[in-house]
Amino acid sequence: MSSATEIQALAEAPGYHARRTLPLRVEAMRQLRRRRTLLMGGVLAALPFILIIAFAIGGTPGGEGGGGGGGSRINLMDVATESAANFAATCLFVSAGFLLVVPVALFCGDTVASEASWSSLRYLLAAPVPRARLLWSKLVVALGFSLAAMVLLPVVALAAGAAAYGWGPLKLPTGGALSTSDTVPRLALVVAFVFVSQLVTAGLAFWLSTKTDAPLGAVGGAVGLTIVGNVLDAVTALGSWREFLPAHWQFAWADALQPDLEWGGMAKGAAVSVTYALILFALAFRGFSRKDIVS
Repeated sequence: MSSATEIQALAEAPGYHARRTLPLRVEAMRQLRRRRTLLMGGVLAALPFILIIAFAIGGTPGGEGGGGGGGSRINLMDVATESAANFAATCLFVSAGFLLVVPVALFCGDTVASEASWSSLRYLLAAPVPRARLLWSKLVVALGFSLAAMVLLPVVALAAGAAAYGWGPLKLPTGGALSTSDTVPRLALVVAFVFVSQLVTAGLAFWLSTKTDAPLGAVGGAVGLTIVGNVLDAVTALGSWREFLPAHWQFAWADALQPDLEWGGMAKGAAVSVTYALILFALAFRGFSRKDIVS
């Protein structure tokens, strides 16, 4: 179906209003009922309980049953069971590098490509739903579900951690602690930054979703390119060029868990991520507006 045909059909439809097509609540309910949404939510909700069981079986983190490796991960794991806040921060740390990438790629990469694979995309456009409206509705809902996935993990971790380790201040690996009143706002800031840092993956997945009829291709391509970015960031020979990689700033949220809040790294990371994401979203809208929809 060509864009010219769609525009002509829209002009001839009496009482037609583009903003009333494909409401966000309708698209949200469609996505919520899908099996992959429920499965992804179940995996994220189960992770804190898996870690609690692992700590119970393996011993206190950093003690005789824990350890291994080096760097900030060991320091953070050392205080993982000190309080619910520490446990939630640890859950975010172990999942931010890869696990939280998957729901973002899944929700944003599967949304348009799945309609094409079901041969329902052309019927949506013939409803008629304008192409920009269709993409906008799907993108907003996909980002909403991605944010919900990132909120779900620390919320469950806080509840499970409070039951297992008690509520208290967030003890810092470097010494000192954040007061109980500062804990939740700081964790909320961490979640916000993780979400912004994942906008690049969202942009990649959404752009690929408009280019292919294979949902797994869009999702897998976004995850694969994100992994490539992590690998390139590990190449120290690139020097300052790594600062242009979103992966270079993915753990800048650790600055939010310091007695004195540091904004520098998070601001740079957010700027890099948002820039890449806006470019990718623009490419998705531009390419889809000119695409001949045959499926």
